[in-house]
Amino acid sequence: MAPKKLTPVEMIRALVGFDTTSVKSNLPLIDFVRDYLADYGVDSRYVLSEDGTKANLWATVGPDGPGGVVISGHTDVVPVDGQPWDSDPFEIVEKDDRLYGRGTADMKSYIAIALSLVPEMLSRPLQRPIHFALTHDEEVGCVGAPRLIKDVVENLPRPGAVIIGEPTEMQVVDAHKGINSFVTTVTGHEAHSSLTHHGVNAVMTAGRLIAFLGDLAAEKAANPEPGSRFDPPYSTIHVGTVEGGTALNIVSRLCEFKWEIRALPGDDPAETVARLNEFCERELVPAMRKIAPETGIETVSKLTVPALGPEPGSPAEQLAFALTGTNATHAVSYATEGGQFQEAGLPAVVCGPGSIEQAHKPNEFITLEQVAAGEDFARRLIARCQESAV
Repeated sequence: MAPKKLTPVEMIRALVGFDTTSVKSNLPLIDFVRDYLADYGVDSRYVLSEDGTKANLWATVGPDGPGGVVISGHTDVVPVDGQPWDSDPFEIVEKDDRLYGRGTADMKSYIAIALSLVPEMLSRPLQRPIHFALTHDEEVGCVGAPRLIKDVVENLPRPGAVIIGEPTEMQVVDAHKGINSFVTTVTGHEAHSSLTHHGVNAVMTAGRLIAFLGDLAAEKAANPEPGSRFDPPYSTIHVGTVEGGTALNIVSRLCEFKWEIRALPGDDPAETVARLNEFCERELVPAMRKIAPETGIETVSKLTVPALGPEPGSPAEQLAFALTGTNATHAVSYATEGGQFQEAGLPAVVCGPGSIEQAHKPNEFITLEQVAAGEDFARRLIARCQESAV
């Protein structure tokens, strides 16, 4: 029996139907895609997460050799908890030329459109392969893609270009900021609050550190990158959470705060960390340890997502220009897996259907017009891969 063909909208409906919120496994969706591809004689390669509960998927349509194009997208979505949805987030509702559902914009539609065209890919005499790279846990720090990229670089023919289909309304994005997150822990010394000079107040010390980071953030804002395409045109520093103290009448012993840097390409976050550490050692720690030797301040890196830097003339950029009919590039302040591919020596751009303005919101949607634009883009990619070079 011939395998069932799905339209782009039908495939979007199928993928959105899997609740792949990052706290859950994405294996049911990955298995669905594997079985769908297998029905067409296309083999898939799994790269499991460390604990085996999630997986990346790699599959190739066309000749088994170097070059070709990677269609890359993450399969996980952000939570819907507490959001006022008008319908079931994991069931597509079509209304007013829009498809509503979690992941429609970010970013299952891009994957679904390409998957729906697999029969068309197979019917064409492709000279260069089209690869599928489906990843897990992008929404919690791009932690799934590195294992897949490592496997591809070490064990498979090297692709020629990567197109990450985050929602850009089919504009070509060649640069985005990176993410570096940290946890700073202040260890103080407890005392009765009437005898503050006998203690080291971890919460108040953390407050001084947070104020210092605020000064560094203001310094960067006062020195924007000339001619930058980013909004804002500088690296940002942000403290997200603070936890510390036991009771009002106890000089606090512990305080922890989590913070991040969203760095421009070429801006080294290590410089900010070095300045924070130098401030601690010069201004804070000596006085703390005069009262209690066990006190101290420690900053630990928790997450690093590299920035995507522009590569004018790269195979990925030139391909995206040809497929979109534009020669303009854009920069965005959010991060993607593009910088991870680029770090591994694989040229990458970001270009996909839908608007980032709809991502992560209740009643997330993609317009049917954007679905059609994504389908046109994918068909031009198929035609391009019939040529001798990509």
